[in-house]
Amino acid sequence: MRWIRFSTAGRTAYGSLDGDSVTEISGEPWGAHAPTGNKHRMGDITLEVPVIPRTFYAAGINYAAHIREMAARRGVQPVFPEKADIGYRANNALIAHDQPVVIPADATEKVNYEGELVVVIGKQVKHLSAADAMSCVFGYTIGNDVSERTWQRGDRTFWRGKNADTFKPMGPWIETDANLDAMTTIVRVNGAESLRFKTNDMIFDIPTYIAAMTRYLTLYPGDVIWMGTDGTSPDLKHGDVVEVEITGLGMLRNPFVRTPG
Repeated sequence: MRWIRFSTAGRTAYGSLDGDSVTEISGEPWGAHAPTGNKHRMGDITLEVPVIPRTFYAAGINYAAHIREMAARRGVQPVFPEKADIGYRANNALIAHDQPVVIPADATEKVNYEGELVVVIGKQVKHLSAADAMSCVFGYTIGNDVSERTWQRGDRTFWRGKNADTFKPMGPWIETDANLDAMTTIVRVNGAESLRFKTNDMIFDIPTYIAAMTRYLTLYPGDVIWMGTDGTSPDLKHGDVVEVEITGLGMLRNPFVRTPG
């Protein structure tokens, strides 16, 4: 099932999506909810970020080609992670499908996309084993982990390079029925394919991450885990449009605009 979060008539709600028809619910899809009796057409509503997470997690480098290619760009030897490593992102950076990524005027030209699978947590859990880890997963959506590489390398934390306003497009919906092994991630810039990789070809898989995380922290309904990316991105400029498609999931599209200097 596909769930969207949307706005209409000055209010925001969740609804299930069937073709062009949205059935509105009260509550949240992973919790207690009921149909409101309201139905909408997609053309009459505004898509919002599909969930505002309590905590916004992001896997560390988690695809082999991405590690090799980023190391080659820096002229160093690739170093592969020995364990699942988790970081954090900021909710202020979240934007929805079709909303613009705003590149700050003083950013360098090293602004890149990172097309990622996003795991949406559906229940409160701690101390899960890898065998039980998927029991807490509600569904999946798509993220674009926009990164300003000069800032990313120069700051001790990723506060600008990863978390500037609008740097985290996510959407367009949450899909609960997904075959991870069948998924392919495809990124296009201005309609031309730029990157393609098997979505589930991760160094550490989703159960490994969830088991490692819940040993020390509690996951809550609506939390998200961005699972990393493969390959590398061209430098993006004002006017570019980036589409991140994950087969069986959908496509997230966002234009890039630079603030005038």
